Amino acid sequence: MSNTPHELHDEFPEHADKISTLKASDAHFARLAEEYHEINRAVHRAETLVEPVEELAEVEMRKKRAALKDQIYRYLKG
Repeated sequence: MSNTPHELHDEFPEHADKISTLKASDAHFARLAEEYHEINRAVHRAETLVEPVEELAEVEMRKKRAALKDQIYRYLKG
């Protein structure tokens, strides 16, 4: 699991420094990033059948991950 896809630094490599800075200096961004990290890991565990879930639950997790990613992107562009 060390190469989990969809990590923020992989999704937004051009913003890697800004992500690190915001995680350390902005509590709201840090919460968004942590929530994204948690849901991303849950999706990965479901996809790899480490912790299988029903298909609908997996779809909902992916939607939540996408919504968080959109929020984070808007934050990075702002």
